[in-house]
Amino acid sequence: MAAPAHDKILIVDFGSQVTQLIARRVREEGVYSEIVPFQQAEAAFEKMQPKGVILSGGPESVHEAGSPRAPQSIFDSGVPVLGICYGQMTMAAQLGGTVEGGHHREFGRADVEVKAPSGLFESAWKVGEKHPVWMSHGDRITRMPPGFVVAGVSPNAPFAVIQDEKRKYYGLMFHPEVVHTPDGAKLIRNFVRKIAGAKGDWTMRAFKDESIDKIRRQVGKGRVLCGLSGGVDSAVAAVLLHEAIGEQLVCVLVDHGLMRLGEAQQVVTLFRESYNIPLVHVDASKLFLEKLAGVTDPEVKRKTIGKLFIDVFELEAKKIGKVEFLAQGTLYPDVIESVSFTGGPSVTIKSHHNVGGLPERMNLKLVEPLRELFKDEVRVLGRELGLPEGFVGRHPFPGPGLAIRVPGDITKEKLDILRLADEIYLEEIRRTGLYNEIWQAFAVLLPVKTVGVMGDGRTYEYVVALRAVTSVDGMTADFYPYEMSFLGRVATRIINEVRGVNRVVYDVTSKPPGTIEWE
Repeated sequence: MAAPAHDKILIVDFGSQVTQLIARRVREEGVYSEIVPFQQAEAAFEKMQPKGVILSGGPESVHEAGSPRAPQSIFDSGVPVLGICYGQMTMAAQLGGTVEGGHHREFGRADVEVKAPSGLFESAWKVGEKHPVWMSHGDRITRMPPGFVVAGVSPNAPFAVIQDEKRKYYGLMFHPEVVHTPDGAKLIRNFVRKIAGAKGDWTMRAFKDESIDKIRRQVGKGRVLCGLSGGVDSAVAAVLLHEAIGEQLVCVLVDHGLMRLGEAQQVVTLFRESYNIPLVHVDASKLFLEKLAGVTDPEVKRKTIGKLFIDVFELEAKKIGKVEFLAQGTLYPDVIESVSFTGGPSVTIKSHHNVGGLPERMNLKLVEPLRELFKDEVRVLGRELGLPEGFVGRHPFPGPGLAIRVPGDITKEKLDILRLADEIYLEEIRRTGLYNEIWQAFAVLLPVKTVGVMGDGRTYEYVVALRAVTSVDGMTADFYPYEMSFLGRVATRIINEVRGVNRVVYDVTSKPPGTIEWE
C-alpha cells in the first residue's frame, strides 16, 4: 500500500453507499486514506497506525441486537475519531450514551444551527449561524455519552453535532462527504489536517515515484501482459508500467467492434507512435457481432462480451509467448466493491463496468498499479505521466461499450448509426466548450422507429436519445441544462448527417445520492 512515511486516515465502513466519498474528501487534502469493513477494522488499525479514524454511515440501527460496532481498541488508542451518521450513533452507544428508534426521521436537506465552538468548525461555521446539510437517518441519540456536549442542532436532530474535544471525539448526524452539504469538505479538512494533525504530503508525483519502484521490485526481470480497453484506466496503467519496466511490457488491444468512432486507431497510434510501447491489435469485431446476434438482455450482453474477451485475450497471450504477470487497471472502488462489508447496498458489484476476469488457468501473477486510486486520481496520474489531455479527460466509457447503448438486438448497421450520432454529439459539445463541464455525455440508439417526413418523403427510422450529466463525485448527478439552441443544432446535424435517424430526444433524468448505475 502507500509508503509508511505518509500519514494515514482509517475509514471504518458500516455499509453506507457513499463511504467512498469520505476517502475522496480526505485524499483531496493530500492525506492517504483507506476504507476497511468494520469486521476487519481492528487488524487494519494496528497495521496502519493512522493519525485519525472516521466511522462511516450505514443502513443498520444501533439499538438492534447484532448491529455493527467499532473496535473498542480505536477508542482506547487516544487517536481522534469522527463518527458520521451511523458512525456517530455507534460511537455514542459504545461510549455510554443511548440511541433509540421510532423518532421523527430526517432524510434530505436540513439546516444545522451552530450552538457551540468546535475544532470541526474552525474558519467555516460560527455560533448562531445556520448551515445546509444532507441528512439520512431514522434513529437518534437521546442521551449523550459522558464528556460530550452538543455543538449543533437541526429541527429533527437535537444532537446533530456532538463532541468531546478533550478526547478529540466528534459526531455528525449528517453527511459532510456529499456535495449536498456545501461546507462538508471544510469540516472533514479540519478533522484531518488540524484535529488529527495529518500532513498533506500524499501527492500524485510521490505516488508515481513510489509505484514505479514498487512495480520494479514486484516484477523484477519478468514480462508483463496488459490488456488495453481504450479507456483511461488501462491506458494510464500501461504508461506507468512502461515507465517502470520498459520493453518488458506487452499490451494487447482486443477490438470487439463496440468502441466509439475511431477509438481503436487512436489507441494504436498513441501507444505505438507516441510511446513506442509494444502493442498487439486484434480485430475481433466480426466474432463479437456473430455471438451477440439476437441477444437482447443487457446482462447477457455483458457476460457474452466478457467471455469472448477472455477467449480472444487468452489466445493472443499464447501467441506472445512466456509472460509471468498480468497488469490490470483495477481501481480502488473495484477493490472496495469486491469485499463484502455488511451485506448492504455498498457491496453490489457494478456489472456494467465488470465484463469478466481472466481465468486462473493462465497462471499469471497480478500487477495492479492503480488499485489505490479513484477515477479522478487516475486522471491526475495520467497528466503526471504526460498523457494527452484529450485522452486523460475522456468521459467514462463502460467495458461492454456501445453494446449497452443499443438496447435490444445488436447489428453492424445499428452500431454504425450510433457511432456517427455519438461522434457528432461529442464534437458539438467540444466545439461549444462544454466537454469538461459535463461528467458524462453519450448517445443511445433507442429500439424503436418513428414515422417522420424529410423533404417530400415519409420516413420510418430510428430515434436517438442524448444524455449528459454533471457530477462532482460520480455518486450523485443531474442532467446538464443545455440551451435549446445547442440541442437544436445537434439534432439537426444528426438527422441530416446520419442515415437511419429521423428523431432526436434529450434525457433529463437525474440521479439521487447513492445511485451509481449509469448505463
